[in-house]
Amino acid sequence: MARTVLITGGSSGIGAAMVRKFSSEGFTVWFTYLSGIESDSPGSTDANSRAFPLDLNDRASIESLAKALPYSPDIVIHNAGVGSATVKRVSDEAHLQDEALIKINAIGTLWLNELLLPHFKERNSGTIIFLSSVGGGITQVPGFRYADGMSKAAIAFLGRILAADLAQSGINVFTICPGATSTPMFEASTLAGLDSLSREKLIAALPKGRMIEAEEIAALAHFLTTDAAKPLHGAVLDASMGLGVNPGLLQK
Repeated sequence: MARTVLITGGSSGIGAAMVRKFSSEGFTVWFTYLSGIESDSPGSTDANSRAFPLDLNDRASIESLAKALPYSPDIVIHNAGVGSATVKRVSDEAHLQDEALIKINAIGTLWLNELLLPHFKERNSGTIIFLSSVGGGITQVPGFRYADGMSKAAIAFLGRILAADLAQSGINVFTICPGATSTPMFEASTLAGLDSLSREKLIAALPKGRMIEAEEIAALAHFLTTDAAKPLHGAVLDASMGLGVNPGLLQK
């Protein structure tokens, strides 16, 4: 029987790559999108996938999603979130943007996990994956917005403490901290304001001289759902191609 995976924020970027990867591997895929945002529309779905609206900035929306799921998924990937540019759709006020970064990325993810976790505990199995960031989840990256980094650090902590609590259970918990990944979010937050020469210099300064592809992070997430990944329970994975161990590269 095919396993079912719930991927939040599955309509673009890393989330969309995960939807494609898990669908190609024969999973039943449920993913969420932010209703009312044209760039976040779910698009077409196949027979093995289904889209649900979710706003992590709204407790009622989180509760509605938990109630709308036909049954408890085998895997949950907490991928939805906002960055320093996409948070601007919440407000033009910097302090309200900071508040939204914390509430959406950290508190919203916490609330959804709390609603779904009892079902995992009942059957004593499953996989929970959190998406954080190298900035905040692993290290401090020059120029990273404080509230953004704080929210990503909170996600990494949630992954660690949940893994500790579930260490003697049959539930596996992991956290992925991507680096500079080729996604609409990274484009909006980092590349959009650069001229072509500055863009080329930034990319050349990255480890391996390139950005990470969303499909590479999706492949890592898929690996974490296999039996081979079980010894990594609790790991906060630096998926930045080396930026996490040498963030100063961006200042050279």
